[in-house]
Amino acid sequence: MNILFATSECAPFIKTGGLGDVLGSLPQALREKDVDARVVMPLYKSIPQKFKDEMRYIGNIYIDIAWRRQYCGIFELNYNTCIYYFIDNKFYFNGDKPYDHIHLDCEKFIFFSKAALSILPTIGFCPDVIHCNDWQTGPIPVFLDTCRNNPFYQNMRTVITIHNLKFQGRWGLKEIKDAMGISDYYFTSDKLEFYKDANLLKGGMVYADKITTVSNTYAGEITTPYFGEGLDSLLRARQGDLIGIVNGISYDDWNPQKDEFIPKKYNPRTVKSGKAANKAALQEELGLPREPDKMLIGIVSRLTDQKGFDLIAYKLEELCQNGGCQLVVLGTGEEKYENLFRHYAWKYPHALSAQITYSNEVSHKIYAACDAFLMPSAFEPCGLSQIISMKYGTLPIVRETGGLKDTVIPYNKFTGEGYGFSFANYNADEMLGCIFSAMDVYYNDKPAWQKLMKQAMAADYSWDVSAEKYIDMYANITGIPRPQKKPITPPKAKKSEFDKIIREDFEASEKVIADKAKPKEAVKVKDPFVEEPKKKVAPKAKTTKAKTTKK
Repeated sequence: MNILFATSECAPFIKTGGLGDVLGSLPQALREKDVDARVVMPLYKSIPQKFKDEMRYIGNIYIDIAWRRQYCGIFELNYNTCIYYFIDNKFYFNGDKPYDHIHLDCEKFIFFSKAALSILPTIGFCPDVIHCNDWQTGPIPVFLDTCRNNPFYQNMRTVITIHNLKFQGRWGLKEIKDAMGISDYYFTSDKLEFYKDANLLKGGMVYADKITTVSNTYAGEITTPYFGEGLDSLLRARQGDLIGIVNGISYDDWNPQKDEFIPKKYNPRTVKSGKAANKAALQEELGLPREPDKMLIGIVSRLTDQKGFDLIAYKLEELCQNGGCQLVVLGTGEEKYENLFRHYAWKYPHALSAQITYSNEVSHKIYAACDAFLMPSAFEPCGLSQIISMKYGTLPIVRETGGLKDTVIPYNKFTGEGYGFSFANYNADEMLGCIFSAMDVYYNDKPAWQKLMKQAMAADYSWDVSAEKYIDMYANITGIPRPQKKPITPPKAKKSEFDKIIREDFEASEKVIADKAKPKEAVKVKDPFVEEPKKKVAPKAKTTKAKTTKK
């Protein structure tokens, strides 16, 4: 089974959000299951030079885009068992960051989508499925429909994954039509046209064989007008082809047992002492009072309305004044929220530390040190932060939406089940009540909190689980039998002299136990009050001597 992932970003080469994390892990997880998964992406100027030095030049072709004929260089890199193809064009990909103004990005990614299909004969790879991601690769299923008469492309299938429906690649109909260079047939209201504009994501959703989102709940939510961003009617029409598969995380990168960024490594057995050491180190590093018993709540996020920061802003004064917790915030985003946290960090230095930046190292320390993780999103297609926090035994406090609802099981005090806390309505008072509920368990029921931490760490949201679901979907749309699961054979233990001695000692012990367990022979004791019958003695036979006569 051959799968080609088309994406605008992929870790570790370039990453601006969760899309990069997904494309950095999912193809490798599929390859471990005997799927030939490869990735094609733009060769941005901002990709680190160490990766560019390892790339191999394959060749070049030319792509017709608008009225221009654009150069398309093709580079290949083998990295971590996966093959990556890079599309080179300095006119489009020579900026300091991967994304720019929308009107520039639309043409840039139309070129990339056309190039991703056009390079396939040159690189000699014929995928069974092209897996597109977000609006940047939305034109691929449309372009593929225009070349169905070409035998090379005839049997290819497409999947498009919606990582965030809010971003759709929408621009003027005339400009998009000019850049794509395809028939007017594709620019009607049931295809790319969208309220007198063109919508690249909509085009991909119309022509893809399957549409996936990154959680089951989000797949249902986007079929409603509130979450559907104007595309809910199309999604309802294609509901039979709409699938939700929760993202996973790499436990090689996010694992408190081997995390090189945290001062004290720990596992479920040592989580209590490990967290205490990491909390003390983080409080000292960020200038918070060292209070080991105070609840520490972490936030690692983009500072935007989508992430629920309007709720936090409404209750931040109360949280800081309450004295029941300390808050640590890491992230950048809207200026109003950046300034909000700076102000409260100045006003309440004993209760709030605001790190208005992004640091991978500090994020690891926050996940390891905090007792709880706050994520009250307005909507959340999947979310990775709550999954990471659970692996570190940091209990998430979330709103029940999208992937947060699918991944965080709320604590049930009657059964002891769950590993987080949640609230349903997008309401600041409900959020604060949920935080206070978590505080109540933290301060007044320590055994329950310890149990919840261990249950959270035991939850499995690795890519291994999600990859199996993707393979089932690929097999469904292509008719190709899925690769057989490899039987797991435990490694044979090496024999040693010590093992021999232990085995002989064990066998000797077993023999002694077996001997002692044998029933003893009964000893007959004479009863002194019973006379034994006298034995009859047989009479002796008489012997006669022969008489002798003298002569």
